[in-house]
Amino acid sequence: MIPKTKTQDTLIEDLGDGLILRHATPADAETLGDFNSRVHSDDGWDNPEIFLYHWTHDSLTKPHPTLKPADFLIVEDTVKGRIASTMNLIPQTWTYAGIPFGVGRPELVATHPDYRNRGLVRKQFEIVHRWSAERGHLVQAITGIPWYYRQYGYEMAVELSGGRRCYASLIPVLKEGEEDPYRLRKATAADIPFLKDLYTRGTSRSLLACPRDEALWQLELGGRSPGASFHLSIMETPEGEPVGFTFGPDMMWGGALPIWWYEVAPGHNWQAVTNSALRGLKALGEQRLKEQESDKDFEQIYFVLGSQHPLFEVIPHRLPGYADPYAWYLRVPDLPAFLRHIGPALEARLAASYLPGYSGDLMLNFYRTGVRLIFEHGRLTTVDTWQPTTQNEGHVAFPDRTFIQMLFGYRGLDELEAAFPDCWVDRDSPDHGVLARVLFPKSHSDLWALQ
Repeated sequence: MIPKTKTQDTLIEDLGDGLILRHATPADAETLGDFNSRVHSDDGWDNPEIFLYHWTHDSLTKPHPTLKPADFLIVEDTVKGRIASTMNLIPQTWTYAGIPFGVGRPELVATHPDYRNRGLVRKQFEIVHRWSAERGHLVQAITGIPWYYRQYGYEMAVELSGGRRCYASLIPVLKEGEEDPYRLRKATAADIPFLKDLYTRGTSRSLLACPRDEALWQLELGGRSPGASFHLSIMETPEGEPVGFTFGPDMMWGGALPIWWYEVAPGHNWQAVTNSALRGLKALGEQRLKEQESDKDFEQIYFVLGSQHPLFEVIPHRLPGYADPYAWYLRVPDLPAFLRHIGPALEARLAASYLPGYSGDLMLNFYRTGVRLIFEHGRLTTVDTWQPTTQNEGHVAFPDRTFIQMLFGYRGLDELEAAFPDCWVDRDSPDHGVLARVLFPKSHSDLWALQ
């Protein structure tokens, strides 16, 4: 049952038929945690997903750097006294080629089966999108089931998960009497300066990144309940010099230990450090299986690092298992505003290309609308909306929201042209196709977002 609250303090809207839309409060933690753990469970309503229970419960009862209880929405059936639907918004900052911008991350979107196809999710998205705009966010990002979030203005446009698997039999074994040159230990608050610096170095390989300040590191070090916690481990020499770190969920994925971030400090041999790290991670996985009273044997380390990572080049012979990436959904409600914001990155790409000092325009045709970029001597001076016509179809055309894929480096122009016949470069101005490729090249992102 839903706990009794002062509805007048949390009410957003009466939806009729006994349904109300309201803010959540900490008093909802138990009920909402149970609801999310059941709706999102891959094994059905009667087999709740414990991690989701604790994630929801923590978000409503524990301090979080950006998320507050009122950032949760609940559609409540006041007649039956139960939750019909819910979602939340997690504010955060990402960077595009080093340029910070605000992001709103809708999450834990769930509707009870009895209340689906009634527009409850759409209504909540209207609210969280408004909240996000009021907070100055230029982008919204969500992870979720295939196709579904396209209904609400999103496009799948950045790699999510995927990676390589190291099976237990491929983890190197020390020779008799040999000592490990590196060891793995649990990170502490004293390691935060090292973690911040090395993480920042690692994100330099990624077009998109989520900067992590001290509050975010503290959250991962001890701000979550055991059922929703993560392990941050330091790789160090026997003398205690830190040389790298790993990060991943404490909860095992069957017989696999998932690793979401892996980095070795400059000046240290990735192969030597990694061979030791594999042994340490195997021991950690075996320990987690015992703690979680699992009937599984340790099978593998799953490096959930996307399609590209230095580790994959360093020990390819130990990573035969492949997992293709999925994708983040991204929404850019005001594309000209975002393009203006990342103008310095576009100018830097021009300056580093064969087109430095370019003067002219680039007209992007989205069929129902368009955007025009104007450059003067390599500087982006104007970004505005533009309406394509049969007399002026612009320079490059993108159906639906496919330009978002190119904007965030997920697909290059050649790939989009090959996949979509209605994506084209004007034959009379092929130079603009070259310009578009310079401004929006295919670029990899390995994104560790805030949750």
